[in-house]
Amino acid sequence: MAPPAELIWHEVECGGYAEDLALWEQLAGTHGSPVLELGAGAGRVALHLARRGHEVDAVDIDAALVATFNERAAAEGLRASARAGDARELEPNRRYPLVIVAMQLYQLLGGAAGRMAALGSISAALAPNGVAGLAIVEGDVQGEAGPGTLPDVREEGGWIYSSLPLAVHAADGKLVVRRLRQRVSPAGELMEAEHKDVLDLLDARTVAEEARAAGLEPAGIRRIDESELHVGSSVVLLRGGA
Repeated sequence: MAPPAELIWHEVECGGYAEDLALWEQLAGTHGSPVLELGAGAGRVALHLARRGHEVDAVDIDAALVATFNERAAAEGLRASARAGDARELEPNRRYPLVIVAMQLYQLLGGAAGRMAALGSISAALAPNGVAGLAIVEGDVQGEAGPGTLPDVREEGGWIYSSLPLAVHAADGKLVVRRLRQRVSPAGELMEAEHKDVLDLLDARTVAEEARAAGLEPAGIRRIDESELHVGSSVVLLRGGA
């Protein structure tokens, strides 16, 4: 049976991103295990940390991604497990010295109310003086993709999947990211459609203000440089209470 389409597109567009891994690895080394990742997908970050000896719990809203995560963790014998859940309604069953919110999940929570609910979940999950890292895209990232822009590509079951960034623009407090998704069948048939991701337009100062309102203390900002295929991002660090 072929993997669900959303799992494939998630892997195409997110699975190859690696620019942030060194930062998450450094934070895990500093703060220790267990680590909790919210919006972990199929395990890009969490399994990377588990391969380096960390115990990792993960949560994602998509059941297909959770199943893939657990299959991969089991196949490698890793101390990592995922469960289906919503970061805005999380009921943690343990406390963590480090909580990771990667790949702009914080900007995909449906506005300020969703973000505040997620901050409540994070606060409840943090061990005393634990740290959360929230990755966001900020600054002027608007514009059309240049003529040399390369697509993210993946082969699955003889099909070729390609996702080409087209443009990013701001409207009504949102960042709209447009991509051209193409599929080529084993027989060479081409199917394509435009896809949009809509992110809340945020900056690190706003995240810090929201964190304080949720009882968390801003603890610095770390930068992740842009690459040939991906824009740069900021990781806002938040510290839980004693």
